[in-house]
Amino acid sequence: MLKIFVDGASAGNPGPAGAGIFINKGNGENEHYAIPLGPMTNHEAEFAALLEALKICKENNWNMASICTDSKLVDEAVEKRHTKKAAYKPYLSEILIQLEECELCFVKWIPSSTNRAADQLSKRAIQKNS
Repeated sequence: MLKIFVDGASAGNPGPAGAGIFINKGNGENEHYAIPLGPMTNHEAEFAALLEALKICKENNWNMASICTDSKLVDEAVEKRHTKKAAYKPYLSEILIQLEECELCFVKWIPSSTNRAADQLSKRAIQKNS
């Protein structure tokens, strides 16, 4: 099973944002992505990072993954399948659709101290916005 670490960041709130995705394939191979997201808030970037990871899974026909995020907001929204804030609803809706298409994909919260690779990638992605 893949272990995927995601993080979103923005330089300003809102500001240029980026998604960092680190994928441990479990066979000694890793993939990493630093994806510029354009202007958005930090929380929106966290949702967008998860969505980007799910798109990568779909493109590669990866149907089993443990996806780790250091965003409690994203983790709880996915778990409850609900968010109150209107700005996050489109992201959550698409995330839930993508998760249903996976054979076995789940999202879990981890401390940010264990998500450093994705954090660094998200910050690198912000630099690509300019």
